[in-house]
Amino acid sequence: MKGALARALATVGGLGDRLPAPGTTVGSVAGAALYWGASALWPDAVTAVSLAGLAVLLPLSVWACGAEARRRGAVDPGPVVLDEVAGQWLALAVVAIARHRSPGPAELVAAFLLFRAFDVVKPWPIRRLEALPGGWGIVADDLAAGLAAGAVAALLLPLLAR
Repeated sequence: MKGALARALATVGGLGDRLPAPGTTVGSVAGAALYWGASALWPDAVTAVSLAGLAVLLPLSVWACGAEARRRGAVDPGPVVLDEVAGQWLALAVVAIARHRSPGPAELVAAFLLFRAFDVVKPWPIRRLEALPGGWGIVADDLAAGLAAGAVAALLLPLLAR
């Protein structure tokens, strides 16, 4: 039962296994869609939504991604995409908290693209986080990429709007 739950969570209901796009992109899209949906449902509580989502996603991601990686016998298997959901959520949460409102379409796209860029390039020190053991190594680099993407988006978007 625990194994099936870990697999379902880590692959975001099997999306990481089934869709033709790279798993990391699928996970990022899922994270952006979940964040957008949650912030649309509760726009006046964007900080609470952001923090509550992170409080749920972080421990679940570390556990599920680590368990599924062990089951598959790989360090960070491609179909495991819940870590991207968590990283994308964090990027959008940083933007929302910095802007004191739910991200609009331009902010959502910017945070998505920046997260993908930081997740792919993994500049120092993000890449070093992959060396952490188990689920922590799978999730930590995505969280750092999300934090960096959110910070860059939150700082640059107001400047570009002027």
